[in-house]
Parts: sequence; structure tokens; C-alpha cells
Amino acid sequence: MLSQSSKLNQMAKIKEDFQIIFFISISLFLVFSSSCDAHQFLRMCQFDSIYQLGDSLADTGNRIIENSLGTACSKFPYGETFFNHPTDRCSNGLLMIDYLALEAGLPFLNTYLKNDSDFSNGVNFAVGGATALPTSILAAIGLFSPSSNSSLDVQLDWMSSFFNTTGHAQMLKDALFLVGEIGGNDFYNAFLRANKTIEEAKTFLPDVIQVISDAVRVIKYGARRVVVPGNFPIGSLPVYRTAFKTNNSTSAYDEFNCLKDFNDFAEYFNEPATCHNELRNENPDTVIVYANYYNAFQWLSVMLFFWASLFTCSLVIGEKIRIHRFDVTYQICLGESLTL
Repeated sequence: MLSQSSKLNQMAKIKEDFQIIFFISISLFLVFSSSCDAHQFLRMCQFDSIYQLGDSLADTGNRIIENSLGTACSKFPYGETFFNHPTDRCSNGLLMIDYLALEAGLPFLNTYLKNDSDFSNGVNFAVGGATALPTSILAAIGLFSPSSNSSLDVQLDWMSSFFNTTGHAQMLKDALFLVGEIGGNDFYNAFLRANKTIEEAKTFLPDVIQVISDAVRVIKYGARRVVVPGNFPIGSLPVYRTAFKTNNSTSAYDEFNCLKDFNDFAEYFNEPATCHNELRNENPDTVIVYANYYNAFQWLSVMLFFWASLFTCSLVIGEKIRIHRFDVTYQICLGESLTL
């Protein structure tokens, strides 16, 4: 049996391996131009700026400026582990866009709505709670977005105004554009606030897909490298698993105890995002990449569970796992949490 010190050393080594593999995976995924081959890190791509559209997965402060009364993410425990105070990031540490900026050797992106900001290294247009479809279209089908009215079309208008005002559109050949993730809130509002069925959600899914596809035309501003993230396996998320918990385990759940129908819906949502052949053909000098968040989420879940099996660890509901300078509650679909 391993001694306590041996266990701690092994745990530290596993966490170090996770950190290395995580960043190599992200870096290699985004290193996709001929001038930056797949064996080099993201920094070697020499991006000089990043432009982000999206929702709370990427918002670093726009929503709190819109809502002077504050939001859930403007209170502790959000922000407690990195900044030591809430920044309206919906995380107690950093977000993916923060890590991408760090790996690219750039400062954290300033938010568009923050006056007198330095935008020389890009702009974050993302707003927590934002939807892909305009709120007026959602309202027409009985859906409401209580968190924000700054849907994707609004963010694109901000981007257009920014480039027209600053002239930055003339200097985008080394910029990275992230169109999302967005669209998740459209269906969160449908399923969890309006009690829509999956079949009802499928009736407006093509509209969501279309507005995201149209947004990829940020290339008209001069974008040369564009990433279009897909959605997560929502049937694996605790909020969905709690809201739609059922005793019908045979048909409702997969082998990992995740909700099959909602994960199938997420895959159905993501499928068109993988294909932008028309745009690629029209713009041969532009690289358009689909970021498979669905598979990335599943991969991380499997790898975390695999590493956990290598040593004696605590499996306690609600406990935390500290990896890569921020705490996350890791809850596998079986309802267990891993403590490192």
C-alpha cells in the first residue's frame, strides 16, 4: 500500500500531467495555419489580437456593465481563486478565453462596454446570458431572455461599429476570431424556463444554426482565422440532469447515466457547425475551424475519471477538484465528485 507521501507525490504528478496535456491539446487544436504547424504551441502562431463573441462562457465583464444592479456572477464565490474578487466571470477563476489569451502571450481581453479600454490586443464582445437569436424573435415563439438583450446580432453590430470607428479591420491578418460558444442559452430558456419539449425546440433550431453560420462572415472584416465552437453535451450537465430526472432509467439514460435525448439534441445542434465548405471555398485564404466542445467535454470527463482510478482518492458528492489554478466541481454523470 502506498504511503501518504507517495500518494501526494503521485497526485501532484497526475495534476501536473493534466495541466501539460490540457494546454498542449488546446494549443495544438488552435495551431492550424501553414505558418504554425501542429507541433508548435499557440504562442508560436503569433496572434496579435483576439476577438470574442459569445455568452457567459466567455464574458469577462460586459454583463455587469449592462446590469448595474449586479448579477449572480458579480458576487462571491465567483472570482475568489484568481482575482480574489468577483469580476463577473461566471467562474471562480479564469475562463477559456483567459487561458487562450495567456497561451497566445496576450493580456486578458478588455470588454467592449468598458469605456476607455485598451483594445490593441482585441475585444471581448461576449455577454453573459446572451442568445444566438434576437430577443424579439425568441419572444415571438414564447421564449424570453431575462439575463441579457445583447444577442449575437447586437454583438455583431458592436463589432461593426468598433472596426468602422477604429480602423482595426485593416490589421486583422494575425487576429483570432471566436464565434461563440453561443446558442446554449436559447435552449436553456426553452427547456428550463418555458418547458419546451425537444421536438418543439427542433422547430427553431435551424434559425439558431443559421444566425451562427451568418456570424462566421466576420471574415468580411478581414478575419483570416476563425474558430466556431459547438455546444456541450447538455444531457451531462447537472442542471439538466436535476431538472429532468426520471425513474425511467432504461430509455432516458445512457451507460454513463447522462440524459440521452438531450445529448442527442446537442449533437444534432452541433452537426451543421462542422461544415463551412461554402465559406471556405469563397475565402481560400481564411481558415475556419470547428471547435468540438462536445467531444472535449467527454474526453476530459473520461481522462479525469481514468486518472482518479490510478490512486486512492476521495469520491465525495459536492467536493472540489483543484486543477490548473482554479477550482471546479467535477461531477461525473454517475453523480460522484472527485477530490484531488
